Amino acid sequence: MISMRSLLTTLLVVWLCSASSARSAQPVTFHVVQDSSAGTISVLRGGSRDLVLVQNAQERSRPFLHPIMSPDGKGMLTEYRPSHHPHQTGVYWGLKATNGRDFFMACCVPGEQRYHRRVSASVLQESGARVSWRTVYDLLDQNGQTILVETKTWSIQEQDGKYLLDLEWRGDAKRAVTVDRFYVGGLFIRMPWRQGIAGEVINAAGQRNNQAEQQRAIWADVGMAIEGRDDWGHIAILDHPDNRGFPIAWRVDAQLGVGPSRQILQDWRLSEGESEVTRYRLVVYTGRLDPTVLHRAWTAYASESR
Repeated sequence: MISMRSLLTTLLVVWLCSASSARSAQPVTFHVVQDSSAGTISVLRGGSRDLVLVQNAQERSRPFLHPIMSPDGKGMLTEYRPSHHPHQTGVYWGLKATNGRDFFMACCVPGEQRYHRRVSASVLQESGARVSWRTVYDLLDQNGQTILVETKTWSIQEQDGKYLLDLEWRGDAKRAVTVDRFYVGGLFIRMPWRQGIAGEVINAAGQRNNQAEQQRAIWADVGMAIEGRDDWGHIAILDHPDNRGFPIAWRVDAQLGVGPSRQILQDWRLSEGESEVTRYRLVVYTGRLDPTVLHRAWTAYASESR
């Protein structure tokens, strides 16, 4: 016969397990902190101080995301100005050969401030299961006049232990804009690569590393060993079928920097007053790449309309 004490103990254990399960089932929430003096927008988890990512949005520099932390907080998945590519700054957008201007490389040597002018940086959704923010910059010609107004709207949510980081890029032409064909230009990701590090890029067609260079694919994944972790960190980029040039071509450099680029395969143009919108989803996670899971993630994203 079960004693009253044993019964109460059993009920307490069941209650604690149920409460723990309920807590773990709660959706991950975020909150955003903006520091206007520093030019940063930081995303943190729930009511904690656990950093998720930082949007850097200084007045006269190209905006970028760095650091981006792994979803469990154990490791940094981006790098800022590595010695092998000092113009690369975490996750960023930079067009090449745009009305003769280089917003990918020349704009971003230390101290260079003649290419970007911040219009605004604002938080759109401050807290919740999905938060969002926006940066608006003028891209300047050699005389300091605006060529293109570049608006980047970001949002982040958590799903199945992964961060889903959505970008909508909008370019509004203030004059006729020509983006010449080049081997890189647009969204780009720099993870913390080192000589001899274990890592690889794989696209939706199964092409790896330099095999994926300049190839069209609906998604590409870059993964590598991360300091302080036993498993790899990954950032996958999903293309959207509404984007012009879909499926996009990809730049994959020798140090596993990766980015989709419409200008890899062709010139493109905007008339004065014309606008262009491009969307991508970044999937930030750790562990092993499962192409089937990632393809399901792309299918879900592709079904979302603007």
